[in-house]
Amino acid sequence: MQREGTEGVVTATSNAKDVELVAQELARQLIHPHLGFVLFFCSAEYDLQGLGEALEQYFGGISLIGCTTAGEITPLGYGRGCISAIGFDHRSFSIASGLIDEMDRFNLIDAQQLVERLIKDCRTNELASIKGHSFALTLLDGLSSREEVVLGALSAAFGSIPHFGGSAGDDNHLTHPHVYYGGQFHTGAAVVVLFNTWLDFEVFSTHHIQPCADKLVVTRADSASRRVYELNAAPAAQEYAELIGVPLAALDHHVFAAHPLAVRISEQYYVRSIQRVNDDLSLTFYCAVENGIVLTAMQPGPLLPNLENLFDGLRERLGPLLLTIGCDCFLRRLEIEDHDGVDAVSEFLRRQPVLGFNTYGEQFNGMHINQSFTGVAIGRPGRG
Repeated sequence: MQREGTEGVVTATSNAKDVELVAQELARQLIHPHLGFVLFFCSAEYDLQGLGEALEQYFGGISLIGCTTAGEITPLGYGRGCISAIGFDHRSFSIASGLIDEMDRFNLIDAQQLVERLIKDCRTNELASIKGHSFALTLLDGLSSREEVVLGALSAAFGSIPHFGGSAGDDNHLTHPHVYYGGQFHTGAAVVVLFNTWLDFEVFSTHHIQPCADKLVVTRADSASRRVYELNAAPAAQEYAELIGVPLAALDHHVFAAHPLAVRISEQYYVRSIQRVNDDLSLTFYCAVENGIVLTAMQPGPLLPNLENLFDGLRERLGPLLLTIGCDCFLRRLEIEDHDGVDAVSEFLRRQPVLGFNTYGEQFNGMHINQSFTGVAIGRPGRG
């Protein structure tokens, strides 16, 4: 457990397994007279119903939003099987939130109505104008296959308001991620949070993945299920395995992390990570894939130098940082673990400081992406 500075945010963590003790520890670290909102990220191994009830009991009257993870980023660095949280001071942040409980029916009109309500709620605190002083966070069920539709509608409704987010995980089980809203954990749902603040901030996304020369064309796919049956007119898993030079039986999350594929849009590459190999040798992806798209073979570059360059730039533009909320793809963490880099990266994240979670996908200004580190950096008051 660790308590950070009180210049707008307080951070906390708990490694307790008993949900009432978790709620007690978080309350002890976070609650103060000006606490207005709590954002948390927790392991899916908890008794989620019990945790939700305990949090509501100990934080009665304070809005709490959160999700389950594929790993946590705590005030002490990377964590597993724990919970991390941020408490926001209402004198620095006006925050409004909403639940999308039927992602498969969500459309542009729904998005416009939701965003209008969030803006109206944020204005009640009268901290700063909405334009130029607001950003949004989305937490989505990471296995819903509806991220692109929801994000497209929200992006149109948000307009110039920057937004980012992460897809909830479930400790790499790939079965039941949850988002938390209104005292309960929900599946097949999304939470949208609008932050209005007079503090300086920057929404960002970065990755360390570099393109190779090899290409794969999607020649048969079901876009609704994100399932690719053929690459280059051959069974997808077989063609992918041959391309990267590994046996078909060896394909797993660690191989997918080391040999990602990406789609090129303008001059940028956006990773389309593989979720699993199916019995019919098709591949299921975390992001949208369609017939005819060209996938470029990619390889990881240096990860830690990429993060160092990112934060050097953020400090140049924002000054000393108060906090960064980070959505870090779980495939990046697998790669770090496979190369014995956990301690170094964890220590770097601790020093920034970063608090967040490992995701099943990231969101950046309406785009659903993979294998990235995406988030918002917030500058310290009066020092930007």
